[in-house]
Amino acid sequence: MAANFIDYVKIYCRSGKGGAGCMHLHRAKYLPKGGPDGGDGGRGGHIILKGNRNLWTLLHLKYQRHIMATDGGKGGDSRSFGKDGQDKIIEVPCGTVVYDGDTGEWICEVKEHGEQIILLKGGRGGLGNWHFRTATNQAPRYAQPGEPAQERNIILQLKVLADVGLVGFPNAGKSTLLSVVSAAKPEIADYPFTTLTPQLGIVQYRDERSFCIADIPGIIEGAAEGKGLGLRFLRHIERNAVLLFMVAATAEDIEQEYKILLSELEKYNPQLLTKARLLAITKSDTLSEEERKSIEKKLERLEKKFALPVILISSVSGQGIAELKDLIWEELQKEQNQVIEISHAPIEVVERDDTASQPDEDDTPQTIYLNEQEEEWDLNKYKGIGWDE
Repeated sequence: MAANFIDYVKIYCRSGKGGAGCMHLHRAKYLPKGGPDGGDGGRGGHIILKGNRNLWTLLHLKYQRHIMATDGGKGGDSRSFGKDGQDKIIEVPCGTVVYDGDTGEWICEVKEHGEQIILLKGGRGGLGNWHFRTATNQAPRYAQPGEPAQERNIILQLKVLADVGLVGFPNAGKSTLLSVVSAAKPEIADYPFTTLTPQLGIVQYRDERSFCIADIPGIIEGAAEGKGLGLRFLRHIERNAVLLFMVAATAEDIEQEYKILLSELEKYNPQLLTKARLLAITKSDTLSEEERKSIEKKLERLEKKFALPVILISSVSGQGIAELKDLIWEELQKEQNQVIEISHAPIEVVERDDTASQPDEDDTPQTIYLNEQEEEWDLNKYKGIGWDE
């Protein structure tokens, strides 16, 4: 599943060019000078983006790097219009952001199921000579050509849509919590960076209500500069309405780890700090009674210092899970957390240097063949070892 999660694709798109208008003069048995009757050319096909909630990755576009619509047909006589080019619809998951593939500038985003955005318009068809007839020019012998096609390199980035995003260091218990509160089955192990792709889970709440949680791969200090998994998955946090920070109770300094996580989000996008935040201290089942009392005192100070709800939970024993769901649902119902609007900054487009991967002539390995010199082969010495059976 990790290999199939594709959230970044660069493709080349080209719309259809418009068909040429027809230059034709009508002729009939009893109408030798019928006048111009050339029809218009057809419109070229559009390149259209369409949101599809049944898709969760850009895998279907990974090997489809060239997407081109068809051209419009030429006009005909008797004012026959040319056929319109066939539109090319690119279905993408909800939450896909489109950037210019050459400059990195933001173009548009698709957030709703069924939403359609014309990315590249097809060229308009040319007018036939029937449009250019006048009292002084009754037989125009010219028509318009169709408009040329539009072409563009685009970058599609997927930013998953979820109500709650789990933010924490590797092995903070994010995947374990997701597996407990939802039906998702993320990989769980006792080594860092177990989760390599964002995992989504639907949490069933009271009265058949539900909300969506996204397990974002672990963030470490320096992630905004490219350390660990780097910036690859930080963009998925931008879509979340509430951020649930998770710090293990066994951490040496809970407050310091929380500050590091905040700092990395601020370096990536300062707008993330305006989102609602919760802090969950995980793995409370590993604490002794004395350690638990000490942690609870620290939590009271953290709650006052950072002005955010802090809760002690254990995904293994179930302690605090119900209270955590109540806190999340309460934050999601607040009016300021209903609308998720983010500003998409231009991205850095890195051009691949194909020449760097080509070895020099001196470094090219040479194939050496055995028995290059002309000699008589003594086949008898190879018999009996199975090669001739």
